[in-house]
Amino acid sequence: MAGQSDPRRADPLSARLTIRLTPSAGADKIDGAALDEAGKPMLKARVTAAPEDGKANAALEKLIAKAFGVAKGKVQVVRGQTARIKQLEIEGASEAEVAAFLAKYTAR
Repeated sequence: MAGQSDPRRADPLSARLTIRLTPSAGADKIDGAALDEAGKPMLKARVTAAPEDGKANAALEKLIAKAFGVAKGKVQVVRGQTARIKQLEIEGASEAEVAAFLAKYTAR
């Protein structure tokens, strides 16, 4: 119905995180932070799942949810479903929390 919010977005607070994903890797892990072509920070991650039928995206969502400390249902790929560079939305997270999360991996 018009005027109603998306029921999956019960919490209006959410932030986005850019990730460069390597599927079919030897382990599920976050490799660290990097800068994209525009100089914006992003994470580099790898998952063992193959890039077919959304398996790699689901594994990425699970990996980031665990690392961020939220339920896996709170993390969703919202852009780049079939691309290597993806944007994830973390429901219930602020931009400052995402920046702090990125900073943890920048110092590595």
